[in-house]
Amino acid sequence: MDDSQVAMASPLIPDGTAEERMVKEDVVREILARLARGDGVKPIARALGLDPKTVKRWRARGGWRAQRRQKARQIDAYADFIAARGPEVGWNGMVLHRELRGRGFAGGYLQVQRYCKPLRDARRWAQVATVRFETPPGHQAQVDFGQLRVWLGAQPTTVHLFVYTLGYSRRCFAAAYPNERVPSLLDGHERAFRHFGGVPVECLYDNPRTLVLGRTAGTVLWHPVVEDFARYYGFTPRACQPYRPQTKGKVESGVKYVKRNALAGRRFGSWTALNAWLEEWCRTVADVRVHGTTHQRPIDRFAAEGLVPLGARPPYRFTRVQTRIVPPDALVSIAGARYSVPIRYVGQTVQVHETATHYELVVGETCVAQHPKAARHTVVMDPTHYAGLLRPPGTPAPDAPPRWDPAYHQLGDVMVRDLAVYATVAAIGGAA
Repeated sequence: MDDSQVAMASPLIPDGTAEERMVKEDVVREILARLARGDGVKPIARALGLDPKTVKRWRARGGWRAQRRQKARQIDAYADFIAARGPEVGWNGMVLHRELRGRGFAGGYLQVQRYCKPLRDARRWAQVATVRFETPPGHQAQVDFGQLRVWLGAQPTTVHLFVYTLGYSRRCFAAAYPNERVPSLLDGHERAFRHFGGVPVECLYDNPRTLVLGRTAGTVLWHPVVEDFARYYGFTPRACQPYRPQTKGKVESGVKYVKRNALAGRRFGSWTALNAWLEEWCRTVADVRVHGTTHQRPIDRFAAEGLVPLGARPPYRFTRVQTRIVPPDALVSIAGARYSVPIRYVGQTVQVHETATHYELVVGETCVAQHPKAARHTVVMDPTHYAGLLRPPGTPAPDAPPRWDPAYHQLGDVMVRDLAVYATVAAIGGAA
């Protein structure tokens, strides 16, 4: 049987190029193995049902390599237009197909969709891809808030978790607050600085409205109080690029760690108990576990952190001043709750100095009352503020005044008459 007869007997397409594309990898291995044993080309072709030319081509190549000849597509002529226009329309296949038809493209919508899919996927991954950025010791801390429903007393309460993570050692500090306002943020920093005993070179934040007021020509406009706080402690505040929260991935992971490890399945009697447990958890659990990225304990790496010491610097004094007129019940209304002041200040104007945790009521230069912040619709009264107005429990009532004072007649211009005179007058009137 000659080569032509072998080719006609083959169940594959006799065209060498088409057949070559149809030969699978395991068949090529069989061809090469038989050739290595010394089998001839024609016996191998007969045994495997191939054209002898195909066996010779794979013998020349020495191994299997897929070759697919793609027919030129009409849409390839519009590649430059799609690459430039695609991002502008969000890779919307319908819009691109309409505009391509206006440029002479005769293909269908699905062809445009298939062409755009790898381009769309590449752009999406480019937007979320990040490079791990490690900071040197003492250089950076990352700060963020997270929310969680926690049982406080007899009811679940939304708790805002302040988490502060050192970039090098991965030591973290966590505290719970009822909100994410500036007083809570500054108090969290104060407590974190004292927990670690120092301040890093910079702190990295997201873009919350409580900190970042806006951007002008690429420059962040910080809240003036936050900016003053940063100057006081000597660190530089930095904000992530908008919509790039993964930039501060260390603290993002830290927030999830606090939620899932420190607070899972726990309930607390008060805010004080919650914060006491978070501080204990940071020392006894978070600091001594082996970190998944550094493969070291954060407390061990902290020895090389090198924060700027606080020294004898007093806490930053943040106050927001308001004024109130003391009502008759001496209870000043602040943020939906009422707080007492001494009754002698009724009708006067007092200044309300708000700190992170307290309200101070000041008259002139004197602080006349100080109360911890309470929940809305709460009345906070100090009994000493009402001294002299209310009789303390158990105090005996004063003696009743005498009906007649014997010394009353000694008073200068008062006429004193004997009661018998009135008895005589009454008798005469009765007789009449």
